[in-house]
Amino acid sequence: MIRARPSAPASAPSVGLVSLGCAKNLVDTEHMAAVLRAQGLRLAPSPEAADIVLINTCGFIGDAKRESMDAIRRACALKRAGGCRAVFVAGCLVQRYQRELQADLPEVDGFIGLDAIDRVGALARRLTGGAHGLYDVPAVAQRLFEPRANRVALTGAPFAYLKIAEGCDHRCGFCAIPAIRGAQRSRSIASVVREARALLRAGVRELTLVSQDTTAYGRDRADGAALPALVRALDGLAGDFWIRLLYGYPSLARGELLETLAASRHAARYLDLPIQHSHPDILRAMGRADSARAVAQLAPRLRVALPGVTLRTTCLVGYPGETEAHIRHLIDYVRDSAFDHLGVFTFSREDNTRAWSLPKSVPAALARERRDRVLLAQSEVMRRKAAERFGNSDRILLEHPPRTPKGAWLGRAAGQAPEVDGATRVRRVPAGMRAGDFVTVRYTDAVGVDRGAIATGKQ
Repeated sequence: MIRARPSAPASAPSVGLVSLGCAKNLVDTEHMAAVLRAQGLRLAPSPEAADIVLINTCGFIGDAKRESMDAIRRACALKRAGGCRAVFVAGCLVQRYQRELQADLPEVDGFIGLDAIDRVGALARRLTGGAHGLYDVPAVAQRLFEPRANRVALTGAPFAYLKIAEGCDHRCGFCAIPAIRGAQRSRSIASVVREARALLRAGVRELTLVSQDTTAYGRDRADGAALPALVRALDGLAGDFWIRLLYGYPSLARGELLETLAASRHAARYLDLPIQHSHPDILRAMGRADSARAVAQLAPRLRVALPGVTLRTTCLVGYPGETEAHIRHLIDYVRDSAFDHLGVFTFSREDNTRAWSLPKSVPAALARERRDRVLLAQSEVMRRKAAERFGNSDRILLEHPPRTPKGAWLGRAAGQAPEVDGATRVRRVPAGMRAGDFVTVRYTDAVGVDRGAIATGKQ
């Protein structure tokens, strides 16, 4: 759920936003919020207080689809109870299933696809006038949006996601994203820098670069744009802030990019590179054989090229054809690589993907058991790393002030990406400090290392 301050006269119709899924989806929601404001609509503090409930859905895997459908049904129930006038549904689930949703959800008043999010304001206006059955969903997503100057930040903290590209050219066997979001489409360096400058002026202190594959940025452009050049351009902006890269591809984290990050004043020494698996057989089956060599020596290679780097990755277990030998290979790899942060997902059989019809399916219960074994191996790594951190100093970005007079600030280190890597509690913060300030702390304790560490530090 997104909560936002009212932005128009109290008499104006209001829209309550629900943003589901990934950070890239949140950027789309922020874009739609700016469009709604430009149309004179208010952003409601909650769906329950809104005239229109707008749900930006995720349709990536089964769990995400179920979450989106549950949110839509709750909004429809709210409408039946007289709590709102209309329900408006947008995003990946709509783009992926298009007419099926329109047939299955007659109570929904409007559907909007990925290429129409800049038309959301005009369509919402029609809904406030009593329109029903609005539908604006392209067959294929092709557009690339430049954000409005009055972008609405919805993170609730002094960081912002900066979407640098749309779509994806990889063809991983398990992934439906290219079919949903289309081919890779990168923004220009000038456009990204312009948005970054505006965000910094608004008080943002961390620019988190996102796309389906940030390391592929610019490869579709004819002007020579590439991620190292973009990082250098952002690094030239004035101020004290971090640049963070999320969602890269292992074989593309090399050479000039690593040299640029090592030389950058602002870039956090942090890389998020989903490996999906360690065994070459499974990577080949997934359509990621080109990453097998890079994955094999990924962690030691990156730690030499970028000393002090924090490494995050994600793994997918239970892929069709995965055996006990494959999972043991992955567990050994996780222990040896000692990633700082690691997530594990079980395979979700998705329509319109190559894996849909693959034989040798792994039973769901066995896939969950394998996930738990990989996570157990990672928890041992995290406990060791947490113990090694005690007594060390670090720089923390303050995000949320204490809730009580004797409480602690919540912040994050450069090695903690927003919303996925836990947080740092900071005590004894000098009076007068605000969210967005940086402080230096000494680590004194750690809790919850199995679920995302929360470190405790003192000023």
